[in-house]
Formats: sequence, C-alpha cells, structure tokens
Amino acid sequence: MKQHAYQDALDYLYQFIDYSRTHQQNIAPENFDLNRTRVLVEALGNPHQSYPSIHIAGTKGKGSVAVFCAAALQAGGYKAGLYTSPHLKDFTERIQINTEPISQDAFVTLVEEIKPFVAEIPDLTSYEIQTALAFWHFSRQEVDIAVVEVGLGGRLDSTNIITPLVSVITSISLDHTFVLGDTIPEIAAEKGGIIKPGVPVVSAPQVAEALQTLQEIVREQQSPFTLV
Repeated sequence: MKQHAYQDALDYLYQFIDYSRTHQQNIAPENFDLNRTRVLVEALGNPHQSYPSIHIAGTKGKGSVAVFCAAALQAGGYKAGLYTSPHLKDFTERIQINTEPISQDAFVTLVEEIKPFVAEIPDLTSYEIQTALAFWHFSRQEVDIAVVEVGLGGRLDSTNIITPLVSVITSISLDHTFVLGDTIPEIAAEKGGIIKPGVPVVSAPQVAEALQTLQEIVREQQSPFTLV
C-alpha cells in the first residue's frame, strides 16, 4: 500500500467535523447525537453486537485502564480489540487487536468500503465514522472481546451505542466543562451516562459529589456497583 493512499484515507476522515480540533466555544451539547452513529453501524450490520465489550469513561486514567484491560485479556488468551483516542504517533494506534495497530492497508480498505454508507447520512463527524470503523474492524477480525474507551464525556459519546459486559468509570474531575457542565455532579452524570440497565459498574475512588451521582445512576439502572 502506497503512503499516499493512507494519507488520502486520513484526509477523507478529517474533512468531516472533528470536535477534537474545534475551538471549545464552537462546541455545544446539541452537536452530539447518537442517532447518526446508530444509523451508520446499522447500515454496516451492527458489527458492535457481534462481540462483547468493556466500556470505559472517566476524566483521568481511562486510556491507561483501557490498555491494561486489553493487555490482561490478551494474556488470558482472548483476541482483544482496543479502541482509544487520541493517538501518540500514528492514527492506526487508535484501533488495535492484541496490541497491534490496524495495518495501513486494512485501514485504507475499511475507509474505501465505508464511504458509500457515509454518503447516505448527513452531518456525520470524523469521530463517529472512526468509531464505526473500529467496531467494523473488530467484527471482521472476529475478536473475542473489545475494550472501548469513551472519547468525550460518555452519555452522548459515539461509543455509547454499545451495551457492554461491564462499564468502568475512572476518576472524575472537572473536564471539558464547555460541553459536560461546570460542576462535578454534572460531569459525573455525563460520565455515568454509559451505565446501562443491569450492567455491572466498576468505579475508581471518587470525590463525594461524583460518587453520590454515580450511586444514584446505578440505583436507577439497577446495576451492580463495585468501588475499587
């Protein structure tokens, strides 16, 4: 695969709205809509439903926890997918299986194949397409399980279309206040938005306000709660 084909694939993704590169004053909660991602993955055959997942949100440490979880699963003999953001050196780091980033060839192929589906859905963002690509790749490679890190917040993050085996909440503090709210309870509510009915929740130690909010959510969702 020639380098220009890979760069063309990246350029294609980055032509869509990318809130990670947008000034915070131009971002509002109403910009986020899970329905766009749902429509896209449905067109792909709902690949995220073909394997179990672990979903990780939080302010600090969620990327590290995701990597640790994926490594532990791999060590246990599982074929483990890992979806994180942002990347350190190369975009392919965001989509990994057993610690190996997706190859540039496979990435280019996925991007080419998803283009007709993307063309039918207005207002998709770069991150929404990236998320669909990751889920599609994991399904096509028949992973045993995927570890999925939330990109921003939780409740309205594109990854929140999944119903995981377990939801993980790392330490919560003031974070992206222009979108998530400017108080700890507001931010905890957004992070806790990944909690699904009956799905077990594991949380890192939290400040009192964040813990209270999470406990209220798990009671409402009737989800087992473990504080570690």
